[in-house]
Amino acid sequence: MGKQPENAHKKWTPAEKIELKKLAQGNTPTRVIGLKLKRTPGAVQAEASRINVSLDPPNRSPYNRRKK
Repeated sequence: MGKQPENAHKKWTPAEKIELKKLAQGNTPTRVIGLKLKRTPGAVQAEASRINVSLDPPNRSPYNRRKK
């Protein structure tokens, strides 16, 4: 298994939660959010779910359909 981030198994600080909300609103991919917050993508998804933050990209059409 790979090296764990330095914040592995640590509680989320209020500042990290605010940053998570900002990045999610900016349509930032989960993996990039994890890199910026030094958390795994799974930890980002779990915390977003816990604080009711959607990580779904709002500006993408479903099923990868493009308008012609």
